[in-house]
Amino acid sequence: MAVHSPRVIQRQPDTVHVSAPAGNAPLAAPSLENGDRLTRPEFERRYAAMPQLKKAELIEGIVYMSSPLKYDEHAVPHSKVITWLSVYAASTRYTACADNATVRIDIDNEVQPDALLHIDAAAGGAAQVTPDGYLQGAPELIVEIAASSASNDLHDKFRVYRRAGVQEYAVWQVYERRFDWWALDSTNGDYLPLGADVDGIIRSKTFPGLWLNMTALISGNLADVLKSLQQGLNSAEHADFLKRLTITF
Repeated sequence: MAVHSPRVIQRQPDTVHVSAPAGNAPLAAPSLENGDRLTRPEFERRYAAMPQLKKAELIEGIVYMSSPLKYDEHAVPHSKVITWLSVYAASTRYTACADNATVRIDIDNEVQPDALLHIDAAAGGAAQVTPDGYLQGAPELIVEIAASSASNDLHDKFRVYRRAGVQEYAVWQVYERRFDWWALDSTNGDYLPLGADVDGIIRSKTFPGLWLNMTALISGNLADVLKSLQQGLNSAEHADFLKRLTITF
């Protein structure tokens, strides 16, 4: 009887397939750094790749990243301004208050104002919400909280907002205990200060009825701030403004 040798099955070695890197694969976005000079699309690309970053701005093509915000010098004043503007917006249809919203001003400037108030684009407002969810254009009123007069808010941003046609701009300088509010002059395109009346109230020209008791605000008396605002909301000028605010399609 023939003897058969055992059959030997040779196992082929496992093959590991390694994909070669695609020649056109996008590289990871570099991080934003203070002082970077970028286009707005590149600024947005890098900002989107840093979800841990809460606030960065592009001003005249230069990146500015804010330091941690102090409680008394920024957070508390900020909350008071937002409350004041939110109450006005709640009583004035087709207007909206926003807190730290990204605003695409132009190709070299993308900012996050501490607070803004704007009119719905359908009611004649200059800024509108883009399909990807950002505000583009010049909001009617921007308010910034600045630690001092050395801030960009009173220099580079001032010029950017003026050139872009932001109708009113206000800066609260916390250390100096002053609140400056300007309105755009249609004749020469410059910002002119809005002064207080004999009662110490500053009245917006763009938003009739938006009254501010500046002394009360600076001293931290929010109750009196809202009391003066309510008087503005009850005024004939605010009632007339509501009649003029209509949506057009």
